Amino acid sequence: MATSKSWASAGAGYLAGHLLIAMPGMQDPRFDHTVVCLCAHSSEGAMGLIVNRPLAGLAFDDLLRQLEIEPTPPQRRIRMVSGGPVEGGRGFVLHSDDWTAEGSMPVVPGLALTASLDILKAIAAGGGPKAGVLALGYAGWSPGQLEEEIQRNSWLSVPADEGLVFGDDTTRTWDAALAKLRVDPALLSAAAGHA
Repeated sequence: MATSKSWASAGAGYLAGHLLIAMPGMQDPRFDHTVVCLCAHSSEGAMGLIVNRPLAGLAFDDLLRQLEIEPTPPQRRIRMVSGGPVEGGRGFVLHSDDWTAEGSMPVVPGLALTASLDILKAIAAGGGPKAGVLALGYAGWSPGQLEEEIQRNSWLSVPADEGLVFGDDTTRTWDAALAKLRVDPALLSAAAGHA
């Protein structure tokens, strides 16, 4: 099995460039069995994109038509996901950093986030980044909220890698992320413990 390129930056205890894996007992149904790529995490809060929940009811070609982006049909497409419950009409492309534009935000070396139409135009024309996923909406946490959720045993974290973020088989992403930690989902408990 080929290994995927991995990214991670946990400076000062922060998890940008990591994946959050929802624990089996996740109380919030919006995050049940999700994998979230954290794009930003600091003392001011956190922002991430769910990478394993395919977007229902809207195809990439339809989105390009709505945004009047040519060519339609496009020369190239990317996978679309429901990125989270916040601002569901706002789009973000999480992508390899081999392509950037004004307004692209580096996440960690190798991974960037772009919210402008420039990236969709480049992809439709057959260019753009080597790998990417388009998310509508995002997941956000206020200062300290994510840390509290991790302490309550809502999330596990693992460094993100290309296969987990950009892989096409989203039905296996949650299991594959847990396997990266060598964790059997059947053995996980939703109860938080403190020593």
